[in-house]
Amino acid sequence: MNANTPLANATPILAIERVSKRFTMHQQHGAVLQVFDRVDLQVDAGECVVLDGPSGMGKSTLLKLIYANYRASSGDIWVRRQDGERVNLSDADPRELVALRRYTIGYVSQFLRVIPRVSTLDVVAEPLDEDAGGNLAARADAREKAGHWLARLRIPERLWSLPPATFSGGEQQRVNIARSLIKARPLLLLDEPTASLDAANTRTVIELILEARSNGTAVLGIFHDPAVADAVATRRIPVAGFREASSDQAARPHPTTQRVPA
Repeated sequence: MNANTPLANATPILAIERVSKRFTMHQQHGAVLQVFDRVDLQVDAGECVVLDGPSGMGKSTLLKLIYANYRASSGDIWVRRQDGERVNLSDADPRELVALRRYTIGYVSQFLRVIPRVSTLDVVAEPLDEDAGGNLAARADAREKAGHWLARLRIPERLWSLPPATFSGGEQQRVNIARSLIKARPLLLLDEPTASLDAANTRTVIELILEARSNGTAVLGIFHDPAVADAVATRRIPVAGFREASSDQAARPHPTTQRVPA
C-alpha cells in the first residue's frame, strides 16, 4: 500500500464518529465511569496522529476500542481494509475482528503477551507464518525477516531461540515492536512503544514509525516522551476534550487539533 495511490487518498483509514465509552462499576453499587463522550476523529493514510494528555485520560482505552478489546458504549468506529471496504468495529462479528487484526490493524501494546515457551524468533515471525500456511519456503522467509527485525532492534542472535518471557522489559518491548511491524497493515496503533527503551533503540523506533508513514500506514499513537511525539507526529490532539460529557453537542467544545509543520 502506498499513500500516493488513489485508494489511499479516497477515505480515511480510521474514522471515529460520536464514540462514547463508559464502564459500570458493579462492585461499587453500579456507579458509572464516563471515560469519554462523543469523540470524532479521523486518521488518513500516511498520518501519525498523537494523543496528548496526562495518564488516566482514556488514551489507552481509545486504542483498545479501535483494536476491539473493548466495545464502544455508543457511536461508530470505521476502519478501511486493504481492499477498500469499510468495517464498523461497533457491530463487527468475531470472525471479522480476527480478520481485521490479522490484515488491517497492527497494535503495539504496553506489554508483550505471547504463548510461553515459544522462541523469540517464532514469536516475531508468527504474523507472516499465519499467511504462509504449509509453504515451507514462505515460512523460512518469515523467519529470515524476523531475524532482520530483531537485529535492527538490537536483540542479540544468541537470544532468538529463547522465549521472550525471560527477557528484560526493554527487550520484551522491542520484540513486541518487531512482531507488530513485521507485517505491514493499513492502521498501526502505538501505546507508549518507547517507554522502556534506551536512546539508541528509541531512535530506531522513530525511524520505523516514519518508514511506516512513508509507506502509507495510518498511525495513531501515545508517547510518554514529548521528543518522540515531536519527531513522528503530523497532528496532535489533546484528549481532555474527549471527557467533557454534555447533553448538548453544540455546547461542548471539540478538542483542538494541532497540526505539526512539515
